[in-house]
Amino acid sequence: MFGDFAARYAGRFGRVEPRRRMVSYLRGLLSETERKNGWSLAEAAGDGGPQGMQRLLNHYRWDADALRDDVRDAVVERIGDPERGILILDETGFLKKGVRSAGVGRQYSGTAGRIENSQIGVFLAYGSDRGRALIDRELYLPKDWTSDRERCRAAGIGDDVEFATKPDLGLRMLQRAVEAGIPFGWVTGDAVYGQTSRIRLWLEENEIPHVLAVPKSQMVITMEFFGQARAHALISQLADEEWKPLNCGNGAHGPRDYEWAAAPIRPWRQEGWDHWLLARRSLTDPTEIAYYICFSPAGTPLEELVRIAGSRWMVEECFQTAKNETGLDHYQVRGYVAWYRHITLSMAALAFLAILRDEAKKGVLKPAAINPLYP
Repeated sequence: MFGDFAARYAGRFGRVEPRRRMVSYLRGLLSETERKNGWSLAEAAGDGGPQGMQRLLNHYRWDADALRDDVRDAVVERIGDPERGILILDETGFLKKGVRSAGVGRQYSGTAGRIENSQIGVFLAYGSDRGRALIDRELYLPKDWTSDRERCRAAGIGDDVEFATKPDLGLRMLQRAVEAGIPFGWVTGDAVYGQTSRIRLWLEENEIPHVLAVPKSQMVITMEFFGQARAHALISQLADEEWKPLNCGNGAHGPRDYEWAAAPIRPWRQEGWDHWLLARRSLTDPTEIAYYICFSPAGTPLEELVRIAGSRWMVEECFQTAKNETGLDHYQVRGYVAWYRHITLSMAALAFLAILRDEAKKGVLKPAAINPLYP
């Protein structure tokens, strides 16, 4: 099975040597090797040193974006669902030392929960009832990088790469997914993306249902003409009986039960569509409330909005699995191109695990056929 999976990417490598290196790299990422850096991957492949793996990331000619598209296609081919499929925007941090790695700097990292010297990757995940995987990625470059072109050139960042915010990168990935015809029914993401109006407006213009987290201070248009209110103020007006206990899926620690309520917003509604401010309240601490702006087909039940809001855990599971199992954060490269190449190969390995899980659920796992190119 692995041979067939790796073979679908062979066309992205024009020569046999990089093609074989790609297969060895993927095998190493999927192995039980604890640290999946150049040395350990080379050792797993039986090499005397990391030079071959380094050439794959830094010197061989191949297109990481084309491989990314292949990975995305492999994922949706296996777990795609045009109605229940969900695109999820999120970011994760990669803690780093020094100042030379592309995009590195002292910035907030959710991985560390504080400001740390790190790189930040923005990702798009795909999730459905059949599984979940990462399908797109962008490296965030702070302004102190893009304003210093000499520093960028030293890290392999082209002069055409300009500053883009994390929401800009997220929107870019959503647009790619839509242009590629990915089958999905919903988009969700955390407040970094939900509070950005250009993302919500683009989704509405393209009639894409979404449930996006926003901060408590988010201004919304109330059902009163010319009325506006902050999210927390509008939700605070709801009576206790308007809150409904619902489960939004099982997490790492079991069922995730909360109270949920929704207030209609936007009196000038798009025909056939509803606009809601959704709120999630802790069962143990009523002051702990999360907020979401929703755009959904008219008549969508509260339970469906809750399901989408709760689906964000899938991207966190992707990050955890990719970092623990497929070496997402184990790289030791500094260059811009090398970062994209390693991350894309890690995403490919994660996609293979998603396919394996789906096969196992159906009970159709079979011994892989021998492939002379991919032993």
